[in-house]
Amino acid sequence: MKEPQISANSKRDKYVYFKSMYVFDGDRPVEAIIRNYTHDDFEALIDVQRESFPPPFPSELWWNKGQLHEHVTRFPEGALCVEIGGEIAGSMTGLRIHFDPSAEDHSWATVTDNGYIRTHRPDGDTLYIVDICIRPSYRKLGLGKWLMQSMYETVVGLGMTRLLGGGRMPGYHKAVDTLSVQEYVQAVLNGAIKDPVITFLLRCGRTPVQVVAQYLEDEDSCNYALLMEWRNPFIRQ
Repeated sequence: MKEPQISANSKRDKYVYFKSMYVFDGDRPVEAIIRNYTHDDFEALIDVQRESFPPPFPSELWWNKGQLHEHVTRFPEGALCVEIGGEIAGSMTGLRIHFDPSAEDHSWATVTDNGYIRTHRPDGDTLYIVDICIRPSYRKLGLGKWLMQSMYETVVGLGMTRLLGGGRMPGYHKAVDTLSVQEYVQAVLNGAIKDPVITFLLRCGRTPVQVVAQYLEDEDSCNYALLMEWRNPFIRQ
């Protein structure tokens, strides 16, 4: 029997990062493409943000074309999206930095240059996650976990030491009157509490590094974040 043609083959040479795979909608396989995003995708990427963060979330915090231009120009390997049926269903963005755990002013705005990534260092040892976003209608397909896996592959492929990022803890505001932030994190690690973001990142293979205060203006997280990393298993350090 003749092997079916893989339609994605004609696209491979166009992108820095490209893979075709299947995800599952229940028991039904669904073809997905993960690739780096380009200028042609900007409108769709902003639509993903619009759907994912509707009002009262401020629209000025959605990606803008200036930020996206910096992503694809400075570090295309860290600008990934996932397509389902030709529609962009989500995206994930990173930059390279030299991580200093003793730095006092560690915030999302400082590290990522407010999302413009002009802080990107081509020789950085750490891939720092700026953002991950999946359209609500596609979230049951597990696309966030596959985008994270793709970023791990980027870490290995470029010989970096780790992937790092600040995980929001949007469940903390419910427990702030009874638990310190450190106690809340430990409760999540013990399985006593399930946090929508921290638990997801743990399921993706990330491990805690340290709690950061005033990481992001985020009422649900009381402005805290948990720095979490994934270390390149081929590099001993």
